[in-house]
Amino acid sequence: MVEEIVALYAEGDLSGRVVGSAPRSRMRAENLPHCATQVLLRDPEGRVYVHRRTETKDVYPGMHDAWAGGVVAAGEDPDETAEREVTEELGVRGCPVRPCFRYWFADDHANYLACVYVAEYDPDLHGPVVHQASEVAEGWWMTWEELTARLADPEWPFVPDGRAGLERYARYLEEQPAARG
Repeated sequence: MVEEIVALYAEGDLSGRVVGSAPRSRMRAENLPHCATQVLLRDPEGRVYVHRRTETKDVYPGMHDAWAGGVVAAGEDPDETAEREVTEELGVRGCPVRPCFRYWFADDHANYLACVYVAEYDPDLHGPVVHQASEVAEGWWMTWEELTARLADPEWPFVPDGRAGLERYARYLEEQPAARG
């Protein structure tokens, strides 16, 4: 099997300037700056889809997350990645994916430009949520209030980049009331 080649991005640059590429294994081993998408799936009632990652994930295995998404491949646009990832990970097709904002996230395991999106999901139009078995162990819907209450519990194993993204998303909702839908 051929290893995925990912785009490398100029660290700290929110414009998304690509500066090279590397095999995914090298990007992970050296924690190289790259780009990844975060897609929040919301249903008509405003609930958010939350899932638990599989134990085989290369970063933050077994932890909870509210974002479907992934690393931007070399030659791929983040918008394309967002649409591809929400379909691959959650099995929904044709959901409108709307860009929200960008930010940089970095810790000992990841260093990336996060391109944040919201996908408005309607089960009658987009089909059932079907997990990609290699990525998602289980999932369920939560209200925004339930999710933020769980995030307040430091014992709940939630991915650090997901927490950072949700904190920024909450501020985004406060600044963009129309985004609440």
